Amino acid sequence: MNTSQPWFKNYPTGVPFEINPEKYESILELLEECFEKYADLTAFVNMGKSLTYREVDTLSKRFAGYLQHEMKLQPGDRIAIQLPNLLQYPIVLFGALRAGCVVVNTNPLYTPREMEYQFNDAGVKAVIILANFATNLEKIISHTLIEKVIITEIGDMLGGLKGKIVNFVVKYIKKMVPSYHLPHALSLRKILNEHHESNYKSRSIKGKDLAFLQYTGGTTGVSKGAMLSHRNIIANVEQCSAWWLNVLKEKKEIVITPLPLYHIFSLTVNALCMSKIGAKNILITNPKDLKGFIKEIKKYPFTVLTGVNTLFNGMLHRPEFKSIDFTHIKAIIAGGMALQRPVAEKWKQMTNTTISEGYGLTETSPVLCCNPVNGQDYPGTIGFPFPNTDLKVIDDDGNDLGIEKVGELCVKGPQVMAGYWNKPEETTHALQDGWFKTGDIGMILENGTIKIVDRKKDMIVVSGFKVFPNEIEDIFSKHSGVLEVAAIGVPDEKSTEAVKVFIVKKDPKLTEEDLRLFAEENFTHYKLPKYYEFRTELPKTNVGKILRRKLKEETTK
Repeated sequence: MNTSQPWFKNYPTGVPFEINPEKYESILELLEECFEKYADLTAFVNMGKSLTYREVDTLSKRFAGYLQHEMKLQPGDRIAIQLPNLLQYPIVLFGALRAGCVVVNTNPLYTPREMEYQFNDAGVKAVIILANFATNLEKIISHTLIEKVIITEIGDMLGGLKGKIVNFVVKYIKKMVPSYHLPHALSLRKILNEHHESNYKSRSIKGKDLAFLQYTGGTTGVSKGAMLSHRNIIANVEQCSAWWLNVLKEKKEIVITPLPLYHIFSLTVNALCMSKIGAKNILITNPKDLKGFIKEIKKYPFTVLTGVNTLFNGMLHRPEFKSIDFTHIKAIIAGGMALQRPVAEKWKQMTNTTISEGYGLTETSPVLCCNPVNGQDYPGTIGFPFPNTDLKVIDDDGNDLGIEKVGELCVKGPQVMAGYWNKPEETTHALQDGWFKTGDIGMILENGTIKIVDRKKDMIVVSGFKVFPNEIEDIFSKHSGVLEVAAIGVPDEKSTEAVKVFIVKKDPKLTEEDLRLFAEENFTHYKLPKYYEFRTELPKTNVGKILRRKLKEETTK
């Protein structure tokens, strides 16, 4: 890290400027330390069932042994995991890594087309999938290289009568499992019940070896596989740990995990960082059911909560929210999308706790910057760069703009990916002289914090003036009648582009005229939206990030 940069004067007290990205040779070495240190502590909880670190150790070894001994998977073979937050996920994740496989995390809600693209692009040989989505796999498996399929059901890890009842209700009462025909598929439950962990043979994994092909969400175009090595992930785990050094304690924390573990934010921060300190991890399978989510987390004196703006906003608007006990909270981390000021302010007002906004990308394992978690807050910013992380802002010609100038954010650090899988041109464009071009527009403020203005590709140009959707959305979110908002640019004959906003109402009586008057009070003329459209909901990614690209596609059809 360059010590001449402005953030050093205000860097969080107690956080080191440097970490050792080589502390562990691989993720396996980290996991084995966790399993030994915290063997008798609860590691994961889901639907009332808990697993200790010792049980996760045993089951993941058992699964790893099956992959090696029965399925004959070799180090470097790609294996897809297509599961929501269930107890099965950490077992198969840790097992696949122990077997030396490269994990390809796959959104369970992908369409058959999206599955086929990702599986073929990654060269996936085996897949673990929830039965609820197996019908989609059936449609495309003959067009892939997949040799082995392992299927699990929602209740498989719950055990006994409860597990059988859950599986029966899900399949026959709620009819959530469409029929499928995969005659050679294997049962994860049988694998874990019938095979012994002694079949597992420890692999020699190096830091440079690939751990994940983590696909970008596709929010800015075709999804690409970021090549994340064991060293990349370990570096980010160590950076996160250093950031929380004086706040979170070993064996003391209870973390709520509503974001899916197949997403890089939750994967690194919740699954790995929290395991490193022996935390109890409460896995939430369906956070979109906010009533059920709040009911579940009220059972625990939780100390850590991670989420995205839309989740926090949704919680604030539930009547049950006021009954949540936040007195044990040590850290609330927001990532994945911009945290809107009205949401942060209302959260603080209602809970007397601060949401610490962070920033990262799939390509950076993911965290690059974060606000301090010690109560100190820099509203509207993403805080300071992590240890070992250099950052600069450049113009279109690649010139370093210094501080207080708006440009593209570029970063360098041990958490930055090796490149995009099988995409040398995209890799060359994104990685230049060791610097990763994020595609985000931002600036370094005088106090050393970083402010994200918007995505470069989402910027709207109105008669030559730059308009950033984040600003438009942030202002409209302050209107008492607005629940959610998205802004995009649409073609316009007179001004090249015009601003269009999509609104989800909180107040059913809200009109377009109300919004136009509000906009005139808050925006200069070229930022004024020309078009308004009311929606009952906005398209979102798997973690709740609003998909502007999808709105653009729908608008231009």
